[in-house]
Amino acid sequence: MPKLIYLSLFFLLSCCINSFGQKKTLQAQLSSSTIRIDGKINEDIWKTASIATDFVMFEPDNGKPMPNDKKTEVKIVYDNNAIYISALLYDNEPDKIQKEITNRDVFGVSDHFSVYINGFNDGQQDFRFFVSAAGVQMDCLATEDYEDFSWDAIWDSEVALTDFGWVVEMKIPYAALRFSKAEKQTWGLNFMREIKRNVQKYTWNRIDTKIGAVIPQAGILEGIENIQTPTRLFIIPYTSAYYQESDIGSDRTFKAGLDIKYGLNDSFTLDAILVPDFGQTKFDNAILNLLPFEQRFEENRPFFTEGTDLFSKGGLFYSRRIGGAPTNEPVTELNEEITDYPGTVDLLNAVKISGRTEKGLGIGFLNAVTEKTKATILNNDTGEVRKEVIEPLTNYNMLVLDQRFNQNSSVTFVNANTTRNGNFRDANVSALLFDLNTKANTYNLYGNFKYNAINTVEDYNGFKTEIGLEKTSGKYRYGFSGKYVSKNYDLNDLGISFYSNYHNAYGHASYRIVNPTKVFNTFRINEYINFEWDNTTKKLQTGAFGTELRATTLKNDAMELIFELSPLPTFDFYEPREFGRYVFIPERIITVVNFSTNDNNPFTIVVQPTFTAFNEKGRNSYGFYLGPKYRFNDKFSLAYSTEYTKINNDRGWVGFDDASEIIFAERNREILQNDLTGKYSLNNKMTLNLTARYYWSYSKNHEFFTLQNSGYLSPNTTYAKNKDRNFNSWNFDLSYSWWFAPGSEISVLYRNYGLERANIVEKELSRNLKNIFNSDLTSVLSVSVRYFIDYNTIKNKF
Repeated sequence: MPKLIYLSLFFLLSCCINSFGQKKTLQAQLSSSTIRIDGKINEDIWKTASIATDFVMFEPDNGKPMPNDKKTEVKIVYDNNAIYISALLYDNEPDKIQKEITNRDVFGVSDHFSVYINGFNDGQQDFRFFVSAAGVQMDCLATEDYEDFSWDAIWDSEVALTDFGWVVEMKIPYAALRFSKAEKQTWGLNFMREIKRNVQKYTWNRIDTKIGAVIPQAGILEGIENIQTPTRLFIIPYTSAYYQESDIGSDRTFKAGLDIKYGLNDSFTLDAILVPDFGQTKFDNAILNLLPFEQRFEENRPFFTEGTDLFSKGGLFYSRRIGGAPTNEPVTELNEEITDYPGTVDLLNAVKISGRTEKGLGIGFLNAVTEKTKATILNNDTGEVRKEVIEPLTNYNMLVLDQRFNQNSSVTFVNANTTRNGNFRDANVSALLFDLNTKANTYNLYGNFKYNAINTVEDYNGFKTEIGLEKTSGKYRYGFSGKYVSKNYDLNDLGISFYSNYHNAYGHASYRIVNPTKVFNTFRINEYINFEWDNTTKKLQTGAFGTELRATTLKNDAMELIFELSPLPTFDFYEPREFGRYVFIPERIITVVNFSTNDNNPFTIVVQPTFTAFNEKGRNSYGFYLGPKYRFNDKFSLAYSTEYTKINNDRGWVGFDDASEIIFAERNREILQNDLTGKYSLNNKMTLNLTARYYWSYSKNHEFFTLQNSGYLSPNTTYAKNKDRNFNSWNFDLSYSWWFAPGSEISVLYRNYGLERANIVEKELSRNLKNIFNSDLTSVLSVSVRYFIDYNTIKNKF
């Protein structure tokens, strides 16, 4: 292994042939007159500006020139405030241009035009701006491995449908970009046009899909001179009002707060929230969780989703820890009961600083403080009430230093720290990462080392290390990696990690087409092998061989097949809920099939059957997902999905008996989830959205076992506790959103939700529905107003 690493490093350092083709160059022209963004392109300056044309197909038929009847002509001019982009997008069938109206940052079934701008021309990060034929804006920050569409800039655009195709006009203020202070600017630049009905994308400067990296294959923008970076100060005050009602009673709440975004310099931005309000974020999809691990929830709070690509480095940051559930249980006597245990901890404030210097150094800093939280405990004998701290005042801190070089490689340091006030658990986790690519982006060498130090009653430290090498270009690709994770590896104070105390070996090889054939537009097949061994016992915990096949037909229907075989007995070291214990898992196969129709069609459908079989009599599971969607017109669409899973003779942990033996049960399970989503767009600034979810699951035990030290189960005929579970969850959101000014929104939300748990299994769906709707449903009506204030606009007015 060391010889291979040295050879790989030598290859990466010695390979200096740049395989990128000749870069196109566009000259920006200075404008001394006002340009009105109206989609008409009738100002005189546009008549003399340089033209970017001769687009080339990006996918599916990479490298094919754009036909003349679809030609695209783009121009750029600039002044002291912004750059301006005009695009003529010809189409010989203008009545077939797709133009579905969607929410901001949702692409939908529409033609699109976009511009990719890299103000430092370093191949590291793009600022991407999209506009659809319906006039809907999308924007993101993009690196090679991450597109952050939660980032929202303030820019202007208009489109016009014509008899020759459609027209786009854009104004992108300098405040929405990052670039150097050089007198003469040289930017990385590319344009992309998507013709949706043909599922084709074209770029101005060719992007060769045989090469792994996209951003370094941009063209060049020159001609911008003597501009000054503006003051980037944005203030977003908000106010919101809530009315909540349930069987317990009703409540009215009024909130007001402030978000601040300030450009510290050309590279870095400070974001701060004062008196945060996340009352209108998307609901969590609660499930009946019988696994030994917590359920992982998606982050829906804007502050923790926007511009957080740096903080995702190394996987040390799980933002739901901040303001999540308390980490401590109160100590109670036999005559006491907990009468109030808050489910979440309130966030007091948060601030983050992020950006990247002209020399490629990305710096991210995040700090958040949550308040002290107490549970209420009642003494049933005396009636005395006391409080106990279940989460102290806590400070969360993240620091990321990410140095990029050679346009496509990086070395990163990450530190995550959690400090709790008083005699509570503190944690510090650090990671060093490297991601090295040849200049031709043909090979990639990556790895990391992570180390945690945690002070508890007994301090303990742990680490994880990984290294891998991959071929990342061409039709045939391959890679292999290995990792070692120590017993005490734990980053769960600010991150999330489920597995520790194992070592791993992984390898894969794949084949793909880079241009369409007579059968497929795209085709890829990947073979992999994955083995994991427990460090202490050397027993196998994973031993899998897999095949993944993904393809799209010439009609742009998509299909996927996943087949995984585990031909050897393995052991689960987590299900027993006690360190050092493990349970036998028999050989098994897993099959997943996925088929989805071309989403250009008004009616589309996704079908996904799954099947798992164990080498144990009667132990198997099967599932079926069905997701039809109908687009009535460009404004109105409805989508429904149903997912059903049946698990037969599953074996899992249920508890401990009086002798502290570990008890397992053989059980049958069913899971049903139904989702309904709807969208009606009044225009590209005003939308009604509907989201409804019903989830039901049960677990019915029919035989109990005692876990032996060998990892095998022996029958237990004396255990008689009721460990059956029945779980119902209902969520309903109906919202109205109006972007009444740039960056400013009025939103109205009606929310209805409920959750019902029981240890008596009810297998009739109608009764479960009746139970959840007869439970204590909570209804919330809220109105929120956010107003975006740009310092530059105020300054210009006064």
